Amino acid sequence: MTSYVIKSGDRAEFIGALRELADFLAANPDVVIPRHPACTVFVDAESDPAREEGMEFAAAPLGAPVVDLGRGFYCARRWFGPIEYSVTAVPPKDTP
Repeated sequence: MTSYVIKSGDRAEFIGALRELADFLAANPDVVIPRHPACTVFVDAESDPAREEGMEFAAAPLGAPVVDLGRGFYCARRWFGPIEYSVTAVPPKDTP
């Protein structure tokens, strides 16, 4: 059993929504778009080793390195043009 939780959604629904959004934006050129849009998946775990393990698991398919930001924070990012897809781990709120 893993000691981390990855907060993920329904894959087919997510991909369908992205396609729907792209079609909507293409059909409505007056709609303002964000300059740097981002999608983030969160990894929850109580310990640094577990957060790092969860990050490595989620980041590997992205081909993105896990960056230790210090104090229990981890991030991995991949860019698709101006769109950032990231995996992030944040320590529990009660962590000093």
